[in-house]
Amino acid sequence: MKQNTTNNQHLVRDETKTRSISQVVTAKTTLEGEGFVVHRAFPNGSLREYDPFLLLDEMGPITFSAGDAKGAPDHPHRGFETVTYMIDGVFEHKDSQGHSGKIKTGDVQWMTAGSGVIHSEMPEKEFTKRGERLHGFQLWVNLPKKDKMMKPRYQDLQANKIPIAENDGVKVKIIAGESMGEKAVIETRTPIMYLHFTLQPGSKVTQIIPQNYNAFAYVVNGEGLFGDKQIPAHKEQVVLFEQDGNEITINVPNNVSSPLGVLLIAGVPLGEPVARYGPFVMNTEEEIKQAILDYNSGKMGKIDF
Repeated sequence: MKQNTTNNQHLVRDETKTRSISQVVTAKTTLEGEGFVVHRAFPNGSLREYDPFLLLDEMGPITFSAGDAKGAPDHPHRGFETVTYMIDGVFEHKDSQGHSGKIKTGDVQWMTAGSGVIHSEMPEKEFTKRGERLHGFQLWVNLPKKDKMMKPRYQDLQANKIPIAENDGVKVKIIAGESMGEKAVIETRTPIMYLHFTLQPGSKVTQIIPQNYNAFAYVVNGEGLFGDKQIPAHKEQVVLFEQDGNEITINVPNNVSSPLGVLLIAGVPLGEPVARYGPFVMNTEEEIKQAILDYNSGKMGKIDF
């Protein structure tokens, strides 16, 4: 996939078209797990899902008092992937397949639930004792029908293994896909782009995205201008792009006082039926019923260590 730097030096202008904006949606604040606050980009009243993406939650940012940190104890998943990106904080995870580990500041965990796992995501014990800042994201990515019952697997990516590129006031962490000449190390089941940009005031980025990708941006902090008509968006807002071009532009005016942090996420839509019930996402209601039966009968195992 051909990528671009901020000055478009590799592109002929008549070969590209900047995407327009279809909608700007404000995330809804809700509670998850044991009662920790998340800002839910979707699904919410304005946007149910954005094929192939099922959910995006921003956890925090919040600074916990000592002993107050909360998480998401044992819960099942089937039929999709969870992508946890920790900006600040430390989480411990365990599952019914015997996997365990820590997701620390800057790390990414890409979990393919496939046929089903019981999963636990809790603040690290020492982190809970100390009471520190928690800030992160969880993205749910749908799996195609052919992969929904695949064997569960993990891709754990430490912060120092995530490629980073910088140019003209723009910095990007490449979690999935490619940007500014760098390529992610994560393998995805369908073509996906997951980029974390930081733009300084007065800077601009143009990111090439294949026209068949659905694409959206989530503003982590600050404010910026998006798309062909430079639509404004600010912290905790989702910018949805039309499929009417093969590049996305984001810029920050000179008169803005702070940098813009933004996640740019895109992927090829599956175009398949979606049946979902809480932590189960399949293609039919019958498959959802079977997932519930399998979970209740213990076929997804349990966390016993």
